[in-house]
Amino acid sequence: MDLKQLRAFLTVAETGNVTRAAEVLHLVQPAVSRQIRLLEEDIGAPLFERERHGMVLTDAGLALVGYARRALLELDRARAEIGTVDNSIGGLVTLGLLPSTIDILSSPLVTALASEYPGVRVRIAMGYAGTLLRWLESGEVDAALLYGAERSPNIQTTPLIEEALWVIGPKSSKLRPDRPVALAELAGHKLVLPSAPHGIRTLVEHACAVAQVTLDLSAETNALSVQRSLVLGGHGMTILPPIAVAEDLRTQKLRGAPLADPGIRRTIVLALPVNRPIARHVRCAVDVLTREARRAIDAGAWPEGRWLGA
Repeated sequence: MDLKQLRAFLTVAETGNVTRAAEVLHLVQPAVSRQIRLLEEDIGAPLFERERHGMVLTDAGLALVGYARRALLELDRARAEIGTVDNSIGGLVTLGLLPSTIDILSSPLVTALASEYPGVRVRIAMGYAGTLLRWLESGEVDAALLYGAERSPNIQTTPLIEEALWVIGPKSSKLRPDRPVALAELAGHKLVLPSAPHGIRTLVEHACAVAQVTLDLSAETNALSVQRSLVLGGHGMTILPPIAVAEDLRTQKLRGAPLADPGIRRTIVLALPVNRPIARHVRCAVDVLTREARRAIDAGAWPEGRWLGA
């Protein structure tokens, strides 16, 4: 097993096609097929089912994907860190951000890192909290922002931000920030919510149980973009932190109002692993991420956000 074989395997797994993988890798198709065949001989099991519409991972292939990605990621990290000249700070860092926070944080984060730590290469991975937690535990990301509800013995968390959840509706809903909406009032409206066990869904279901309210769902989705599109399309209202649709609220494409009776709040935490050492360049990137989050709060760019960190 060597790096060429692993890269060929992952590229075929991602493209689902040997021809396309060869184009991505700048190789001829027989060379990619040979790398896959050698890897299968080494593993002792077929990694793909050759079907008419492409290459489909077998159970053995699915098991290998995660290990292969982590192996190549660790080598990329080592190459970036070792390649740093003299004593300057450098290396590859992968940071996990929630869909609701990525727009407000990614650009200032990349700008600040390029200015302060030009030797640091940053990768930004977007995912929901449960996915980011798994990536953090497996080593696929170095640090992440999560909801406070996630727990793991391999992760340490530091509360950073508390924010209220709002009712978000189309322009015709006439929701207003100065007119809170009681949870019970939503019982007569169609709602679009994330699928369980999404963190926001868990918070909403707990509040509904306490208030003895039953909501009428028109759709469930784990994609924030779909959630937004369905609300814009008039399929119902939703419940989100206002930061998730801040631009739509600003331009009044969407309207929002705080939830009340009971209000629902979520906590965003900085999560770091405790089962492996944290390199200096990772800590520097985490410091920049934390600072940019605080700066967004202080500048009023994070609606309803309250800083909890030191």
